[in-house]
Amino acid sequence: MRKIIKGIPLPSGTVHVSAPAKVNLYLHVLGRRNDGYHLLDSLVAFVDVGDSVSARAAEGLSFSIEGPFAGQLSGASDNLVIRAANLLAQAAGVLPNAALTLIKRLPVASGVGGGSSDAAATLRVLCTLWKLRLGRKEMAELALRLGADVPVCLFGKPAFMGGIGEDIMPSPDLGRPWMVLANPGVGVSTPEVFAARTGAFSNAARFGEALETPEALAALLAERRNDLADPARRHAPLIDTVLAALSSRPGCLLARMTGSGATCFGLFTSEEAARAAAMGIAAVRPRWWVVATRLLS
Repeated sequence: MRKIIKGIPLPSGTVHVSAPAKVNLYLHVLGRRNDGYHLLDSLVAFVDVGDSVSARAAEGLSFSIEGPFAGQLSGASDNLVIRAANLLAQAAGVLPNAALTLIKRLPVASGVGGGSSDAAATLRVLCTLWKLRLGRKEMAELALRLGADVPVCLFGKPAFMGGIGEDIMPSPDLGRPWMVLANPGVGVSTPEVFAARTGAFSNAARFGEALETPEALAALLAERRNDLADPARRHAPLIDTVLAALSSRPGCLLARMTGSGATCFGLFTSEEAARAAAMGIAAVRPRWWVVATRLLS
């Protein structure tokens, strides 16, 4: 019997892994190394919307992209899914034999870690398909070679991310609050945003207490920020419009940009408030990507 993933039938023998969107609830830039990499302190969480990667046994390595944002990706040869597959095969000493399919539901270059989450999902799905037993440390090292956000996406749970992305520590319980993600349809280059950042560096802002309500989470986040927001807003002024659209909706406790933009999130008091806000924004801005979602535990 064929599996069906959100309306998409999968051939028998197919392994399927989700690649949830990443949200930087706060993001502080602590410094810059001599090699140009920035040191970060960020609280990262994941939501129940995202891409997915499937794999099945095949002769050689093939890759296809489907989904509403498939057309935004450039040629498949430099996609992180292919890079992850080849890197894992090389590390494990196996042939990269797999037919990979990426269902692209997240906008590209949008600050929600789509490519990084796709790469992490590829590592997981191929470990299952190829029956690999690589250690956690080796997997984390492979993930970091693919990108700064890939290790935390491989971890896949709410976490503090430090260093250049390699320092992952589980966060306290954040609950499962509802939020709205909104992207105005503009891509933002992460290297350009980092290069445009000016001013003093920030301090780490980690905490140890569990947060049982959306209000408690919003109050704590309000004492922190996203240090990439100002340079990203200069690059893409529409980010201000997105933040205003979110913050003006009833029940919005906090509106903030995630990652290097241009996606922003609004933290809401309830599911009803989040769904009403998403519907209202989408009605006014039909070309935007807008979704009501909630944090994964």
